[in-house]
Amino acid sequence: MIQLKDIERAAERLKPHILHTPCVASRTLSDITGAQVFLKFENLQFTASFKERGAGNKLSQLPAETRGVVAMSAGNHAQGVAYHAQRLDLRAVIVMPRFTPGVKVERTRGFGAEVVLHGDTLDEARAHALLLAGRDQLTLVHPYDDEQIMAGQGTVALEMLHDVPELDTLIISVGGGGLIAGVAIARKPSSRR
Repeated sequence: MIQLKDIERAAERLKPHILHTPCVASRTLSDITGAQVFLKFENLQFTASFKERGAGNKLSQLPAETRGVVAMSAGNHAQGVAYHAQRLDLRAVIVMPRFTPGVKVERTRGFGAEVVLHGDTLDEARAHALLLAGRDQLTLVHPYDDEQIMAGQGTVALEMLHDVPELDTLIISVGGGGLIAGVAIARKPSSRR
């Protein structure tokens, strides 16, 4: 299980490669809710998503003998993995379901990844990514079910709490769970110094 120290190490590892995105007060949302609301602008990352944090943390820790990586994604994770694989001169194979929007496919290819369109569901794409991982000796980079991914994504909370220490509630979107897991550990009162 990851701990605060893992997220802090991820932040140091990622510092030269991602933006410390602004956490800005939203007057509109504050007026609507009657609370002081801040927004974290992860859309300013190079790949326009927080997913870059997890991918960068995971790939930065791979052994030197790693032959390449494979990931399954319909977009943001794919771009994060492709971008950091390109930065680290690693082969990246990204399996995307056939329904993936063309702009996501082209953006992922633009980072030098080999894109494989396979399956009509994310589960079918995942199964094919696992097959390729075994066949081609590639390291699987799961979009959320990985402690290094969670630690990288948890750096979002470290930045928010650094920029606005008085935050008492963090509202986090939940998809696969990597972001919320990392943020929950970074924010857990017993883990804060």
